[in-house]
Amino acid sequence: MDAVVKSLLERPEPPLAVPTPPRPSREEAEAAVRVLLRWAGDDPSREGLVDTPARVVKAYGELFSGYREDATSVLSRVFEEVQGYDDIILVRDIAFSSHCEHHMVPFVGVAHIAYYPSEHGVVGLSKLARLVDVFARRLQTQEALTAQIVGAIDQHLRPRGCAVMIEAEHMCMSMRGVRKQGSQTITTQFTGVFRDDPAEQVRFLTMLRSNK
Repeated sequence: MDAVVKSLLERPEPPLAVPTPPRPSREEAEAAVRVLLRWAGDDPSREGLVDTPARVVKAYGELFSGYREDATSVLSRVFEEVQGYDDIILVRDIAFSSHCEHHMVPFVGVAHIAYYPSEHGVVGLSKLARLVDVFARRLQTQEALTAQIVGAIDQHLRPRGCAVMIEAEHMCMSMRGVRKQGSQTITTQFTGVFRDDPAEQVRFLTMLRSNK
């Protein structure tokens, strides 16, 4: 028997894909909140908490709405008629709130997004703010959030370069643990001309800090 064929026949079967468990019902989610309330030491049947499970589930639907959205729908429409404009486009101070995937407590801050458009066109400015929310309204780390925003812009707009900076305060650091209020975490990621030319990074940072 041919050695290649023999090796293929002897190769172990790939593991079966693990099916995704069904999404819990609203009733199951509310029951889970009641368990947490009891674990915290309170009584979910008292007047002030009797409606809390329903409120928490409704709030989670909004806070984690990013799982039901995707970057493709946000960045699908581009504009090619820009009268020859090919310089930097910067939207700064995009406020956002997200939740740390480690402790499920908030981190809040601002995102700054810049890119050099290519022949593929530009996107509406509000779409960049919506893109931030698509990824922020999920359980996140700041590092992953930064990379996901850059990756989506590179994939859908194919710019000559993209730069993203995120500045945020993490409640998992200010409310618990070391409890250092006011500490800021800054993450950046550069692609294209921003990555290749340090002068472009300086220009990006200078534009961010001007008139502040």
